[in-house]
Amino acid sequence: MKMSLPDDLLDGKDLNEKDLLLHLALGLFIDDKVSLGSAARIAGMSVPAFIDELGKRKIPIQYGAEELASDARTLRFLEENGGR
Repeated sequence: MKMSLPDDLLDGKDLNEKDLLLHLALGLFIDDKVSLGSAARIAGMSVPAFIDELGKRKIPIQYGAEELASDARTLRFLEENGGR
């Protein structure tokens, strides 16, 4: 998808494309429109870097039942396979 904004909309603002993508990703994540991983991809960041950005802004990570179940499966797998 391509988006364009009128040039005068950002006159005098210190925003570049990277900043705009981060703000878009943050907004979509906060509104629960995209997952953490998708938001990080939109922002062009790794998941840990995006989590750091959330922390800087004091935005909580939404951690639901699905994520908990996935993490529990991963932990069981690691336990059964000696941490590998």
